Amino acid sequence: MDNRWKNALYSLLIVTAVVLVWKWRQPAHIGMIKVEGETMATTYHITYFDTKQRDFKKDIDSILVVVNQSINNYNPVSEVSRFNKSTKSFRFELPFLLPPIEVAEKVFSQSQGAFDPTVMPLVNLWGFGSQKITRPDSAKIDSIKSFIGFEKIQYNKDSVWKLDPRTQLDFGGIGQGYGADVITDFLKSKGIKNMLVELGGEGMACGINLQSGKPWELGILDPNSTQDQQFFKAFISLSNKSFTTSGNYFNYREIDGKKYSHTIDPVTGFPATQALLSASIFTEDATTADAWGTAMMVLGHERAIELCKKHPELGVFLIYSTPEGIATFATENIKEYLTINP
Repeated sequence: MDNRWKNALYSLLIVTAVVLVWKWRQPAHIGMIKVEGETMATTYHITYFDTKQRDFKKDIDSILVVVNQSINNYNPVSEVSRFNKSTKSFRFELPFLLPPIEVAEKVFSQSQGAFDPTVMPLVNLWGFGSQKITRPDSAKIDSIKSFIGFEKIQYNKDSVWKLDPRTQLDFGGIGQGYGADVITDFLKSKGIKNMLVELGGEGMACGINLQSGKPWELGILDPNSTQDQQFFKAFISLSNKSFTTSGNYFNYREIDGKKYSHTIDPVTGFPATQALLSASIFTEDATTADAWGTAMMVLGHERAIELCKKHPELGVFLIYSTPEGIATFATENIKEYLTINP
């Protein structure tokens, strides 16, 4: 994810996992390594266990540089930027552009268009990109909607092209999860089995935390939190699952005294106006979880709950507002791992 979509969400997404009880001293053979850095206009935090005590920070940073050369819209010479400027097909040069396109197509279809990586012109129109705007008029929104839609993107194993030259791709709603998956795959290739990889609040929890001998435990922010005072609504224990949370607590734009959510509904062209406050997704990979988090925020809790019935592979925890106060929903497949605070 880039800064336009989720930098402000970092503090409200599922935060870097830490076990509730840490031992003051740990056996030397555990080999816990912690790596931190910056990428994609946010930060990453990685904890892994390696008896060889190898530090992979340089490798991780180098990989993330190449990932950004593929999917970062803020880089004018990245592959996605060059594709967006093109009117013809673009041939893949690096191995990191095709995979998020494939996941995007799948979630676009399954979410009935709620997740759509071609929505960037609408994001910019509403002032959540680099542009500063006043309230956009309906005519302008309708004009832009005419070239929004992932069905206007086609691709094969070698190239990607667009059916309308104005259509653009933006991986702001999927990129950070994808970056976490790439790093997870790299560490697995080095024989690492127990790790927590978090990039901008998205990531993977693999194996267990050897320091505690238990699955990784993560906190889900309470929607009553502020940027200065943050506390958790729930905790979840994870092993070999991805995690992500999307929400609208802090990231909004105020126009003429009215607050507009940063989550744009690709169908209406307007910011999503839902009672849903946050959507936490747990699944096999962080790229898919990241995309579904965005989709759920567009759908709202009622439609999201119905859609969960068709996708039992997704673990979903929703926090939403009702006339009586804050309510929650959790799919059956995560309830035994979830603790919800009153």
